[in-house]
Amino acid sequence: MKPHHPTLRLAARIASLLFLLAVAVLLVHAARTVDWTQVRAAIAGYAPHRLALAGVLTAASYALYCGYDVAARRYAEHDLRHRHILPIVFVSYALSMNIGAVLGGAGFRLRLYTRSGLSLGLITRIIFFATVTNWTGYLLLAGVLFARRTLALPPGWRLGVDGLQVLGVAMLGVVAAYLVACRLMHGRIFHVRGHHFRLPSLHLALLQLAMSTGNWMLMAGIVHVLLPGGIAYPEVLAVLLLGAVAAAAVHMPAGIGVLEAVFVALLDGRAPRAEILAAVLTYRAFYYLLPLAVAMVVYAGLEMRRHRQGGRRTMHGDRA
Repeated sequence: MKPHHPTLRLAARIASLLFLLAVAVLLVHAARTVDWTQVRAAIAGYAPHRLALAGVLTAASYALYCGYDVAARRYAEHDLRHRHILPIVFVSYALSMNIGAVLGGAGFRLRLYTRSGLSLGLITRIIFFATVTNWTGYLLLAGVLFARRTLALPPGWRLGVDGLQVLGVAMLGVVAAYLVACRLMHGRIFHVRGHHFRLPSLHLALLQLAMSTGNWMLMAGIVHVLLPGGIAYPEVLAVLLLGAVAAAAVHMPAGIGVLEAVFVALLDGRAPRAEILAAVLTYRAFYYLLPLAVAMVVYAGLEMRRHRQGGRRTMHGDRA
């Protein structure tokens, strides 16, 4: 229900401005935690075509991720147009990468989709579909790479190469079980904590895997472009996948420091540490901070458009 009382409308606008200000503070905080001296040095040393390629891969990854919610139209069965979906999911993804999946990915989807007229049930299905899409692709890629012993872990790591291989096989088993369930139980309604959902069709599940694996591979491609030569792409992809889970496990905003530590630890000896760190910091600038800055502008535009539309509706109501 939308607030009609002038005081409630004013409170809603103030809350929106404070929310936007909070996001701006988070952006400044994230920027301060990055060693910009090393970032500037890395950028100065990169050939322009490498930076351009990193930018293209970043844009392609975000575009592919936005496709998650476009594909979710068929799953959730809503009729919201693409021009409304794309800015919502872009803002949500950029904030999810920087401030966490709960507040960014889910929180902003809930906030912005609600304003677009979708019910809580539909929004829940969209979030479920996007989350499953992201992690099924992760499990497939990580499962293949870990099962094949693509990555050599440093001595002293508790898991070890054998343990990582077993984990990889288990991950592939989860993906296989998901596909079988989608084939056999598509259409069955499941109830969890007051919410109901169903598995997608096998065709849609395969589309989920294709989109998600493509997205993770594009992300690793950015780091690979920025790293010095001699490090194979599958290794970079495996390290990125491990780093993503490590960052999620420690609940650090944007995984600051965690991703850098994982890359330095796992690629130490393959390239100078300073160059590895510089590549990851530059990747962070491309994939985290730059999209976050753009997302703030997009979000501000969405807020302004909403207020203008609200003002027009109020004027029309007064005239009536």
